[in-house]
Amino acid sequence: MRYKPVIKDEPFVTLELARLHGLTEEEFDKMVKSLGRVPTFTELGIFSVMWSEHCSYKNSIALLKTLPRSGDRLLVSAGEENAGLVDIGDGLAVAFKIESHNHPSAVEPYQGAATGVGGILRDIFSMGARPIAVLNSLRFGDLADKRVQYLFKNVVKGIADYGNSFGVPDVAGEIYFDKCYQGNPLVNAMAVGIVEHDKVALASSKGVGNSVMIVGSSTGKDGIHGATFASEEISEKSETKRPAVQVGDPFVEKLLLEATLEAISSGYVVGVQDMGAAGITCSTTEMSAKGRCGMQIDLDLVPLRESGMTSYEIMLSESQERMLFIVEKGYEGEVTKIFQKWDLHAVVIGSVVDTQSVQINMGNITVADVPAKVLVLGGDAPVYAREAKEPGYLAKTRTFDVDSVPIPRDFNDILLRLLGSPTIASKRWVYEQYDCMVRTNTVMDARGDAGIVRIKGTEKALAMKTDCNSRYVYLNPRRGAQIAVAEAARNVVCVGARPIAITNCLNFGNPYDPEIFWQFREAIKGISDACNVFGTPVTGGNVSFYNEDPTGAVYPTPVIGMLGLIEDQGKIIGSRFSSPGDVVIVFGKSHAEIGGSEYLFLQTGQIVGEPPAIDLESEKRLQTCVLELINQRLLVSAHDISEGGLAVALSESAFGENVNLGVTVGVGALTGARPDFDLFGEDQTRIIASARPSHVADILSMARSSDVPAVTIGSVTDLGRIEIAGLIDIGREEGEKKYEDSITSCVA
Repeated sequence: MRYKPVIKDEPFVTLELARLHGLTEEEFDKMVKSLGRVPTFTELGIFSVMWSEHCSYKNSIALLKTLPRSGDRLLVSAGEENAGLVDIGDGLAVAFKIESHNHPSAVEPYQGAATGVGGILRDIFSMGARPIAVLNSLRFGDLADKRVQYLFKNVVKGIADYGNSFGVPDVAGEIYFDKCYQGNPLVNAMAVGIVEHDKVALASSKGVGNSVMIVGSSTGKDGIHGATFASEEISEKSETKRPAVQVGDPFVEKLLLEATLEAISSGYVVGVQDMGAAGITCSTTEMSAKGRCGMQIDLDLVPLRESGMTSYEIMLSESQERMLFIVEKGYEGEVTKIFQKWDLHAVVIGSVVDTQSVQINMGNITVADVPAKVLVLGGDAPVYAREAKEPGYLAKTRTFDVDSVPIPRDFNDILLRLLGSPTIASKRWVYEQYDCMVRTNTVMDARGDAGIVRIKGTEKALAMKTDCNSRYVYLNPRRGAQIAVAEAARNVVCVGARPIAITNCLNFGNPYDPEIFWQFREAIKGISDACNVFGTPVTGGNVSFYNEDPTGAVYPTPVIGMLGLIEDQGKIIGSRFSSPGDVVIVFGKSHAEIGGSEYLFLQTGQIVGEPPAIDLESEKRLQTCVLELINQRLLVSAHDISEGGLAVALSESAFGENVNLGVTVGVGALTGARPDFDLFGEDQTRIIASARPSHVADILSMARSSDVPAVTIGSVTDLGRIEIAGLIDIGREEGEKKYEDSITSCVA
């Protein structure tokens, strides 16, 4: 059926035009069949964003459903709401989620990163939760490159300016540098919020006759086709797509937070959804599909900040700081008054109807009329099973002979170079730009193994961390993903928290490439393996495909956002040594593995070998044992051994305010294998801790009974030196200066 264009100069929709919108011929035919006619231009725009990878998850949803997504603490189904929701007792729940803003940050790093923070915060408070913390996981190319420095500095500034102005502490995260991210940085933002059970808001449209209200900022032309932009590879043409990058205003977002929470508390709000990707299109269709009803929307009522906007532009705009509300009929005035008090728009733009279709009108003309179920994830949106093939590069990386690496003559030099590696080095230059203490609930910031925020009015606190070593995932996707979950859990355990749930942000290349899809499939298996053992269900998250530039794809980077619960704030410990005379203990066993390590890269310039082995059951025993030791107040400090191995972990534990503090470790730290592998290998399932001498016997006894290897290797000193096994002897101040100055010297 041929549709006459309903607006002057609106083009007639053809297959060629659909392809320009990112749709395939198969999808164009499915769209026409679903409607029973050729779509209008506005409908084409709606289908293009809703069936984009970013919104539909069409190439990932089948695999995502295999993840462990249930648990006693989960209060909403995984992936069904704006954020995951986990019960922590006392009538309280935690809303948390992580999402990517990679492509926008590649072309406009400041606004791309800032609006990534804004978007994830709205996902939290649209649930009725007050945000209490944000985290970020960042990946950049070679920091010596001027373009990378520009991206790095502006991404950090965007995150800092938005979060600081909004008033939420940035408490933890991670930053890696690798040439694979040179043209396609990864900017993943995570947010955490607290809500009382009876104040939870859901993203559903219910109640025929109830009003549909748009609240917050006016709608402009920024961000149009942001969702489709996020569903294609970065290229030289990407610079021309700056209009697809949204512009945020954190001060308006703060007002929107307060108005939204007040409106939800009023009891007049039936449903709430953030207007993120695809704007009005996504919120109207997804809420309708969840509520099994329809909506009738009048675009003439939408507050605009630009004249002459078409229906296509209004529906696809991704202007920031906007929400869609379903409000109980008769109470629109009360909700409007709340938003007026906060100097924000709250306008009725339509109503809930019983058609199960979303009808969009403008200028007394129906410009779109689409069944909601056809558009959405979990409905009739396309779902694909892509071809998967093991990558050819693995044949080379797996056969690399690590013994071909010469034993270094100067171990001091190796340690100093590792401490100065941008991936390992202190990120103080970054986190000092973030206000980590705003709202005064931060117990531990980015300098610990995990960020910790207290829950006022209780003895509880939340620990949180993001983690992923993408080199491991590149070399062995399944094992690397297992390690990402294990290390995130290990980090929250090291501060005294019990891991309870995860969110994830899965950053990969083009899913139509069989080798990329194989990486994705194997990583999903790895996450499932680990989460099943640790009892940490996946509450939701984000898939970001097409992270490629003309030189190739980024390393597969499945970032894990881990949530841990602390029942007693008085039992929290840090990662640093504190008192001379304390005994240093290593939990776990060294196997002297250097595959994929920072040390191997330092020596060869290659990402090769097999990543460290991991036994998930052994890891679970280790974490359970160390957590119990912390709960019994037997440990003074605990620190995960990760990048740079034992030597780096010992150094990091010795750094701090006491310039005389040092550490002496004997040859008992070595296994008898190559000493460089012992000191710099990144074997998994290991934690370095310190304890009072009087507690050591009890600690070792508990470790034995838990079947966890544990050995004393040395002691904390007041000599201001780092001395390890007769091979390393450096001044602590020299090591810390290298560690602290490395990144600052590149970006100052």
